[in-house]
Amino acid sequence: MIISTTENIGKSYEVIGLVKGTTVNSKNIGKDIGASFKTIIGGEIKGYTEMINEAQDQAVARMAAEAERLGADAIVCMRFATSSVMQSASEITAYGTAVKYV
Repeated sequence: MIISTTENIGKSYEVIGLVKGTTVNSKNIGKDIGASFKTIIGGEIKGYTEMINEAQDQAVARMAAEAERLGADAIVCMRFATSSVMQSASEITAYGTAVKYV
């Protein structure tokens, strides 16, 4: 399935509708303690970077699965949204427009 951040994918299509995938992820207490020390000296907090990357992948997979259930061939105008739902937990939503080739 083509997933694009743009509207033009080089094919004609009809719009099916909005599709989305959401996940809320957190790291364990050990990672949180390590991250606390890292904020003192500065630099990338790799555990959290990995968590966000994994969450994005999971959200995209859920969005694509919803599009497939609707019979879509592609998703256009895909975006991410994120928020902090509690300390050390992040919500990631992937959303876009499911389309069917004509």
